[in-house]
Amino acid sequence: MICLRLWRAVPTERRPAWALVLFLACLVVVSTTGKSDAENLPPVKIVAFGTSLTARGGWQAGLEAKLAACLQRPVRVDSVAKSGETSAWALTQLDRVVAEEPDIILIELYANDATVHRFVSLAQSRRNIGEILDQLHRRLPRARIILMAMNPFSGLRGLIRPFVGSYISAHQAEAQKRGLEFVDHRPGWERLNPDELAAAIPDGAHPRPDVAARIIVPELVGHIAGRDCGE
Repeated sequence: MICLRLWRAVPTERRPAWALVLFLACLVVVSTTGKSDAENLPPVKIVAFGTSLTARGGWQAGLEAKLAACLQRPVRVDSVAKSGETSAWALTQLDRVVAEEPDIILIELYANDATVHRFVSLAQSRRNIGEILDQLHRRLPRARIILMAMNPFSGLRGLIRPFVGSYISAHQAEAQKRGLEFVDHRPGWERLNPDELAAAIPDGAHPRPDVAARIIVPELVGHIAGRDCGE
């Protein structure tokens, strides 16, 4: 509209001479306006909801930066997470998640349910995640809810989770039953050779933040944005 008004203000006989000037001026106006609009957009709010794989994850800052660059708008990632906790604990934290009014909720809540000493049966874990998903969807109907499968476990931490794959499958099934999203990060970890994997997850459970970010962030950015944003 600004360019059209400028064009109409120029006398008809002078328009050919002014055409290039107006063209360049309009480019500046459009470029400046677009940048201003992007900067003025409210941030995309993301809550990462989970266990120590989130609390100690270290991938959230990378997700903020890469997703913001991809979407050309601000992104803020907050966490509601606690090491060693199960889906039973998560049921008591839903008010905290809802209070953030997130646009996107990233969930990983199977890892400690699957430990033999927590005594959370597969059936109970499935009921818990179902209740979590139902409450979040009801209370935040516009939010995207994305369940995630994280990194593998090894050593003692793997031994105490003999059926972790079944817990992941149960949580995935509950998400799919509700038409919700699921992102599986395991293939990214499987691309590492045994030595790389041992170095990346030295304690058998918690990845080094830099490696976690390298594997998790591109997968999440592509999934959330719906396209490959590159590096």
